[in-house]
Amino acid sequence: MIDSSSTEKKSTLFVASVASFITPFMGSAINIALPTIGTEFSANAIALSWVATAYLLTVAIFLIPFGRIADIYGRKKIFLYGIILFTVASLLNGLAPDINTLIFFRVLQAIGSGMIFSTSVAIITSVFPPKERGRAMGIAISAVYLGLSLGPFVGGLLTQYFGWRSIFFFVVPLGLIAIYFVLTKLKNEWADSKGEPFDWKGSILYAIALFFIMMGFPKLPGMLGITYLAIGTIFLFGFIFLELRIKFPVLDLQIFKNNITFRYSNLAALIHYSATFAVAFLLSFYLQYFKGLDPKSAGFVLVAQPIIMTVFSPWAGRLSDRIDPRIISSIGMAVSSVGLALLAFITEETSLIYLILTLMLLGLGFALFSSPNSNSIMSSVERKHLGIASGSLGTMRMIGQMLSMGIAMMLFAHYLGQNRIENSNLPQLLLSLQMAFAIFAFLCFLGVFASLARGKMQDKNVN
Repeated sequence: MIDSSSTEKKSTLFVASVASFITPFMGSAINIALPTIGTEFSANAIALSWVATAYLLTVAIFLIPFGRIADIYGRKKIFLYGIILFTVASLLNGLAPDINTLIFFRVLQAIGSGMIFSTSVAIITSVFPPKERGRAMGIAISAVYLGLSLGPFVGGLLTQYFGWRSIFFFVVPLGLIAIYFVLTKLKNEWADSKGEPFDWKGSILYAIALFFIMMGFPKLPGMLGITYLAIGTIFLFGFIFLELRIKFPVLDLQIFKNNITFRYSNLAALIHYSATFAVAFLLSFYLQYFKGLDPKSAGFVLVAQPIIMTVFSPWAGRLSDRIDPRIISSIGMAVSSVGLALLAFITEETSLIYLILTLMLLGLGFALFSSPNSNSIMSSVERKHLGIASGSLGTMRMIGQMLSMGIAMMLFAHYLGQNRIENSNLPQLLLSLQMAFAIFAFLCFLGVFASLARGKMQDKNVN
């Protein structure tokens, strides 16, 4: 039975919200700085894509294993170590001397993010009872969107006046604040699967599968890309085969097999993030190369979407405590599909007002989808599986974001090749943007049906 004091609830929510803020802030702030990083390091579009994609791939690989490790050894412990690693890696990123070193330190930063993402939602679920959980998740997710909101704007300001490295230095004191509050305010430890063994074989198969699948995307439709995807698929089937046959898997696939709400809610999350994550990445190129905006001004335009997310996410979370989350999140998915379809028609002459209004529409769709969908996932499993569910939710988000960047990289590779972005190939850049938004709109349209298919939510972790 969940019986937490008011002080513990407030402290947990504050710490989770701080941690939830710094990781998306970093991601969205770096997106706006990528053209500047490319100029300093003479990096092409594919290399710049890897600054974001290496981070996403690494987080996706480690989320599920760390979710399981947290269930066994303690969610607070993994959460704390994750914040420490993220903070140290942020400092190292700010000191990177070249593009390859920057990508390497982004991988270290991503491992810390994986530890944070795999435990934060599970900790909130452990502390808050069902009737308060949607509101708490709404606040935590609102912190995510606040990070996304401030990222482009603050990142643009920092890049323009202090250089892109200052973005990494900016989050270091925030990480130190989070570490302090975890050490002083979170007194409990949560390890509902204590004593159970950890599945190393499954974790390795899972990592190899994701690595090859992601490496294959930018190389499509060439034979090397097809080969990488085939290798990744083989390892993925090996992972599924193993997980269905061992007693303590790193990912209990029986949850997906027997729990229709959990299965389709995760699928909906995967589709939605696949369709929406690369929007800011792509528009940062559009605004700076086609509209001639500096990083600060481009960030000011991009902030329209996450501001709406921040404002409406707590309300959507509270609404999901009273109304079936399936209905709210399905409406959100449909709204996102419309917004993406509108972006598919951008040209060199598209007005900034059109872009801002479309981004606001996307922000509303995201807010309506994310909090209710997270509530649905976390409430559909037993307490002993909260770490796995939290890791699964984070993994769907990260794999979706990774696939979103993979689609963008594939289109860049097809239309631009290994060439740097210059005036001579701007028409090809615009074609890649338009095609990406069209693909994303279609994905979101399909996602509406996955969201509706989950059935009515039934809470399973009351006790």
